[in-house]
Amino acid sequence: MDATTAPHIIPPEMPQYGEENHIFELMQVTGSLGRGVGAMLEQLLIHQPKEPISFMIEHLQRNNDHGNVAIQTSEQQSPHQGQLNSKTVSPCGFRSQQALPEDQDDFQHAVHPAASGAPGGRRLHPEVMLKAPDTVLIERNLGKRIDPQTGEIYHTTFDWPSDPDVQNRLVEPAGISELETAQKLLDYHRNIIRILPSYPKILKTISADQPCVDVFYQALTYVQSNHRTNAPFTPRVLLCGPQGSGKSLQAALLAQKYGLVNVCCGQLLKETVADKSSFGELIEPFFEKKVTVPDSIIIKVLVQRLEKQDCVQKGWVLHGFPRDLDQAQMLKKVGFSPNRVFFLNVPLDSIIERLTLRRTDPVTGERFHLMYKPPPTMEIQARLLQNPKDSEEQIKLEMDLFYRNSAELEQFYRQAIILNGDQDPYTVFEYIESGIINPLPTKVS
Repeated sequence: MDATTAPHIIPPEMPQYGEENHIFELMQVTGSLGRGVGAMLEQLLIHQPKEPISFMIEHLQRNNDHGNVAIQTSEQQSPHQGQLNSKTVSPCGFRSQQALPEDQDDFQHAVHPAASGAPGGRRLHPEVMLKAPDTVLIERNLGKRIDPQTGEIYHTTFDWPSDPDVQNRLVEPAGISELETAQKLLDYHRNIIRILPSYPKILKTISADQPCVDVFYQALTYVQSNHRTNAPFTPRVLLCGPQGSGKSLQAALLAQKYGLVNVCCGQLLKETVADKSSFGELIEPFFEKKVTVPDSIIIKVLVQRLEKQDCVQKGWVLHGFPRDLDQAQMLKKVGFSPNRVFFLNVPLDSIIERLTLRRTDPVTGERFHLMYKPPPTMEIQARLLQNPKDSEEQIKLEMDLFYRNSAELEQFYRQAIILNGDQDPYTVFEYIESGIINPLPTKVS
């Protein structure tokens, strides 16, 4: 597998440091200030200094990259643009006299000095590529003429001088015959396909088979535009609430709309047992005895799941864990702290109504609710069964246990958002969406 295209595993400490120090917010706010600021913030994420302000001051005092734009073309692409071809151009449009290297080895040597061991290299971003058919380029090259006195370049079609004296002294430069031009184009195509993959996200291709003014303004517009910030935000959502508060439904809605990985702790333990894995063999005796699985085993199963690539790339929504302060501290210790926490508060009467009226058809396995989803026939209703966990006594015990621990959890997750879960589930979902998309409000102590 190509290492440059393989998915990168981001250490959990990096986004956590970025969120705690508001680096991602700075990336979004300072996007228009230039890529030098963005590079500085990227270095903050990589090095994670204890004193971010001092680190940024030192970074700014060094001779930093001010940002250059590589105009990568074949030599013949735009003869009427003169020396603009194959040159490094600043965002303001001023020309530099340093041409781009002709092959990949020299290119990597100049652009990535750290890799080649050469000092004085420069980092190019973004890269603009001017592209035109070879037949057009050959025709353009054949029309080139040079004034031997001034060195100015003219063209028999695009830029012919009006002064007769200049016309008479123009000469055809060496090396522009059709055969020689075709050979240069062949060399160019052989090397460019090796260079361009190094810059997949910053490459802008512009057709050079149009007037030079149009080409210039398209390139200038691209260079001056505010590109999307590199600030990553992978949602790591924790839903807390008593049994029957709607955590499972909200997690399913988030997973469906945003592609987050739905991690239900209870379901995850059941799947682990069903897989007959080593962890499953440890968990199975606790299931058989109907006793609580130790936290030390649960956290290992959770870490194994949250470390997988889909959770790293897409983000996750966790529910069913943690249930108390000790579990929350364990989750933080292993490096999987959520960046959005929601508490769904529902009154006891509503919870009892939601859960005590749940029934299951033992024949089909279909679930019903005597109020919200009643069975279609009396025959089905007569055979419905209630889960012992849905008895009113058991629900009151679970509710009491949850609210005894919820105060400490809310204190631990100080940025948590408290929601009224006793309303239409899609209204609750809209509030959760808003809490994920928008920055967290700053709480004044």
